[in-house]
Amino acid sequence: MYSKEMLESIKKVEATREERIKAVLAGNHPRRMTAEEKEQVLLENHPDHIKEQFKELTIGPNKGEKVPLELADLLQANPRIKPSEIDLSKIDYDVDVLIIGGGGAGSAAAIMANENGADVMIVTKLRHGDANTMMAEGGIQAADKPNDSPAQHYLDVMGGGHFKNVPELVYKLVNDAPICIKWLNDLGVMFDKEPDGTMVTTHGGGTSRKRMHACKDYSGAEIMRVLRDEVQNRKIPVVDFTSAIEIIKDKDGKAAGAVLMNMETNEILIARAKTVVIATGGAGRMHYQGFPTSNHYGATADGLVLAYRAGAPLLYAHTLQYHPTGAAYPSQIFGALVTEKVRSIGAQLVNCDGEPFMYSLETRDVCASGVIRECRKGKGVDTFDGGKGVWLDSPMIDILHGEGTIEKRIPAMMRMYLKYGIDMRKQPILIYPTLHYQNGGIKIGENGMSDVPNLFVAGEAVGGIHGENRLMGNSLLDIIVFGRNAGVNAAKEAKSMNAPEGLTLGHVDSFIKEMADAGIVTDKVSPKLLPNYARKV
Repeated sequence: MYSKEMLESIKKVEATREERIKAVLAGNHPRRMTAEEKEQVLLENHPDHIKEQFKELTIGPNKGEKVPLELADLLQANPRIKPSEIDLSKIDYDVDVLIIGGGGAGSAAAIMANENGADVMIVTKLRHGDANTMMAEGGIQAADKPNDSPAQHYLDVMGGGHFKNVPELVYKLVNDAPICIKWLNDLGVMFDKEPDGTMVTTHGGGTSRKRMHACKDYSGAEIMRVLRDEVQNRKIPVVDFTSAIEIIKDKDGKAAGAVLMNMETNEILIARAKTVVIATGGAGRMHYQGFPTSNHYGATADGLVLAYRAGAPLLYAHTLQYHPTGAAYPSQIFGALVTEKVRSIGAQLVNCDGEPFMYSLETRDVCASGVIRECRKGKGVDTFDGGKGVWLDSPMIDILHGEGTIEKRIPAMMRMYLKYGIDMRKQPILIYPTLHYQNGGIKIGENGMSDVPNLFVAGEAVGGIHGENRLMGNSLLDIIVFGRNAGVNAAKEAKSMNAPEGLTLGHVDSFIKEMADAGIVTDKVSPKLLPNYARKV
């Protein structure tokens, strides 16, 4: 499958491999960057620092702040409905807790809300489980080994996020992590274990301890399988193929449900709830700056739009994570995730001449910036479609750890490449950064509630947990920690109140007026719901 030019470059990679392996075995990895070097490579190469790709918001809670161009267009777009045409007295669903989103965070929230006695319902625009959770591969972090501690995990998370993280949220993330691993294990998640039952753990980029728990290289799929089964076992209702398109408030300005739209018929439905949990995931399918993405089909920042229009401020909406190792070739899997686990178990980043150009387990933003810099320097490998990439020397894994390690530890990754005639056990694979994660999101407190009363948020739609850069394994962790947290607190709040009265969409009318007063004229509508891949003629 590789071109003649690629094969010539691979010869150079093979020529340097023996020397590089000797260095690794001797403990001589490529030098880690200093803090100053990291700052420089980020400023010069990371997409978050390209000023012309950002726009200042002119309305809403974050007025005056800069966000990606594509997100600004959605946050300041026309609603999908006219509030005057919606009959809020015709209630189709009436529950204690309404959960918007059927991924890992939404499912964890539903389970815990149900556990705490609430009448709960999930509404999701695709099928239950169609989410970024399902796409996650590498693992989930938790400091539950004797040589580790939540305090050490806390320092890693804060450092990885450039100390922009919200400390209280990080504290909860790391301290609840061991509890959440046990909870998942007890529910039936099949983590990788030693023969004596000890959890297998590995390093991730930016981690100082081996605390990555995994299920081969389909950790997210395994966690989602178990959460989905638990939701079904508890007989929690799930309304598939139905999107939330506006938050409903009550007479006191509290979240009190949502306007729903059937994705197949466009029928409008009304869900009343005492509390609402937004768990809508990320934004990769926005394709910021034209990047490919590792995200699932429905990742279009819906939750941010819903919350923003309801008056909830966002936090760090200007920062995205570009995973350093997306598939650059072949074109059929362009942008697909090449899990960080490939590097954590021994594969090394090398340029077209077979030279290691950076430590392969720097934090994701630094690593992605290093790959981009290497390609800009002319040290990348050309692909057929005009793109570039660098090599991830995957054969090193079996050489370092024994034949069969790739097949045992990352079987899904191996199969993905074998479908296109590339055997990563024998040949390196070509990678380039891919849009992977929404670092920013909706601002929440420790209890998971946004600044809009009774509107809770969990998962990737939350901002502040990861600061300006997330470490590997902390996304699967945060969907469990903060999904459970939102479910417990949403149920607690719901149990303390009567059914909401005076349902209104007045905040949407106010938003429309604010747009008009600011002179915003646009043909765009939001939430976006699904990406449009129709060819432009």
